[in-house]
Amino acid sequence: MKRRGAPVITENSQAYTFTRRALVLGAAQGVLAAGLAARMGYISIAENERYNLLSDENRIQMRLIPPRRGWIVDRHGQPIAINRSDFRVDIIPDRLKEPDRVLGELARLLQLPPDELERIRHELKQAAGYQPVPVAENLAFDKYSAVMVRLPELSGVAPLRAFSRFYPDGAAVAHLIGYVGTPNKKEYEAENKSPLLITPGFKIGKEGLEKTMEQRLRGKPGAQRVEVTARGALVRQLTTLQDVSGQPLPLTIDGGLQTFAARRLGDESGSVVVIDCLTGDILALASMPAYDPNSFTDGISQNEWKMLSQDERHPLINKALNGLYPPGSTFKPMVAMALLQAGIDPEDRIHCPGGFQLGSRFFRCLGRHGSMTMHTALARSCNTYFYAMGRRAGIDVISAMGKTLGFGQKFDLPVVSQNYGTMPSAEWKKRKYDDDWSQSDTLNTSIGQGYVIVNPLQLAVMASRIASGLNVQPRLLRERHPAPAPLPFTKEHFETVRSGMWEVVNGAGTAGRSRLELPGIEMGGKTGTAQVRRIVGTQRGQSGDWKYRDHGLFVCFAPTSNPRYAASVVIEHGMGGARAAAPVAKDVLTYLFDKERAMASLAKFEEQWGGTLAQRMEARAQKWLAEKAAEKARAGTAGGAAGAAGR
Repeated sequence: MKRRGAPVITENSQAYTFTRRALVLGAAQGVLAAGLAARMGYISIAENERYNLLSDENRIQMRLIPPRRGWIVDRHGQPIAINRSDFRVDIIPDRLKEPDRVLGELARLLQLPPDELERIRHELKQAAGYQPVPVAENLAFDKYSAVMVRLPELSGVAPLRAFSRFYPDGAAVAHLIGYVGTPNKKEYEAENKSPLLITPGFKIGKEGLEKTMEQRLRGKPGAQRVEVTARGALVRQLTTLQDVSGQPLPLTIDGGLQTFAARRLGDESGSVVVIDCLTGDILALASMPAYDPNSFTDGISQNEWKMLSQDERHPLINKALNGLYPPGSTFKPMVAMALLQAGIDPEDRIHCPGGFQLGSRFFRCLGRHGSMTMHTALARSCNTYFYAMGRRAGIDVISAMGKTLGFGQKFDLPVVSQNYGTMPSAEWKKRKYDDDWSQSDTLNTSIGQGYVIVNPLQLAVMASRIASGLNVQPRLLRERHPAPAPLPFTKEHFETVRSGMWEVVNGAGTAGRSRLELPGIEMGGKTGTAQVRRIVGTQRGQSGDWKYRDHGLFVCFAPTSNPRYAASVVIEHGMGGARAAAPVAKDVLTYLFDKERAMASLAKFEEQWGGTLAQRMEARAQKWLAEKAAEKARAGTAGGAAGAAGR
């Protein structure tokens, strides 16, 4: 039954309703289609350049080319640090998948030892995603190729053909030149996260001149545009911007002398510094024992690091700049200059009965020298003369002269650090210890003991200033510098001290066995023995434990007729300057005047010592490893026995 008032639904009304809805839907679809068409047109026309660029960024990659470091060369242009071709493999941590499988495959392909695998795993845990972890360097081409052909299976592995740093003289230049290494997180952030620092194979200076002269040596990176597939495989190279090599760094160092000095030190722990008296050029700055910088550049194992850091001879410390020692009697030429400046007549005599009495304390001398002038006191190293005359002159004069001749001074050198020691004074003691200066302090200072501590470079500077009469400033970089100015002392004062130093070597002095065996060339010098601990007279000269023996020191210059070279030699625990240090100085100065004679002498020494420097370093390393293995075995045996006893 039809409801009253309801609209009549006819076929025409239904058709009309459908048509209206179709028009509304079609209009909506048309608007949507128009919007899509407009957007597509905008993207394809207005933003065509932007999306082309994004497409290229996916297809085309820019790769930085690390710059080659500038060479470091000696005063004759001979290389000290160079670059050589290097095949290497790194891992980029944030691209590494299945690390166990990848490391296992690399170990098989590259024949990596277990300790290297341990190092890589440790560094992968410590490294940030941007920091490449070195796997192997200086690879043979066949191993490099084996990794390259399997690269699609090795996620995160980055093989690279680049240049690596090489030090031809190895340990002989380690403390002077330093080494390079992969930048760490702190260094990366310090350079505003420069992409160059995370480029596989790129290394920066970590120590020595490599570090302090980094910006000069680094150069400018190049770039290479390459086309790759969606999976990152190389399609072709497009364009390349060549890198700009770092600037060469010419040094004042004589490379041959530096190596000779390091080899001549042999197994001793000590240093040799040689300076040109007329210019201040440092010709040698050797410190031994040392490490091989090539090993550090490639990355050393934990065993190697333990061996170096636990060695009581401290091969990681640059003793020429950072070693501090009481100068002992090598201090006396400076004190003699102070005495002359104080107006003391060099012919005034002091009787030496074996020491000097000050109140209730008797300050000993090494002998009973009798009547001494300044000349004979220098020659025979009479403490009594310097006790008495030092007390007469006073600490103020001695301290002022010490600072003038280089003690307590920090020199303007491109080095990471230098310890400048102490040249004490009454004011210094009051400031540091809140105590007054005493007469006994003056006596100890007068013979280079007490509060006085110096480094070997300062000793060489003192010798060069006395030898030349010039205010010599040591320098390492071969650049133009003003000529050193004369020191404000009379020629007669210098001649008096030089004549005493001549007597030390060429007369009845303490270093007569070390006179130069060269016709027409004589050396002046001064021996020194510095106590490591307080000992009584009956103990002096006894060998005992190595680390408790006295240090041996020697300062010198040559030729005495017209000084050109000055040097200092410090032999830690060498039992005396005449015994240990002076013979080294003799051979080093002989090298400057007659290389063939010096090299022949060195060959005999090395034959007695058991091989070259590199061979002895290797033998020392093998001995250390054997000792540690034996200790571990003994500990294991003892643990097993204790366990058995407990059961």
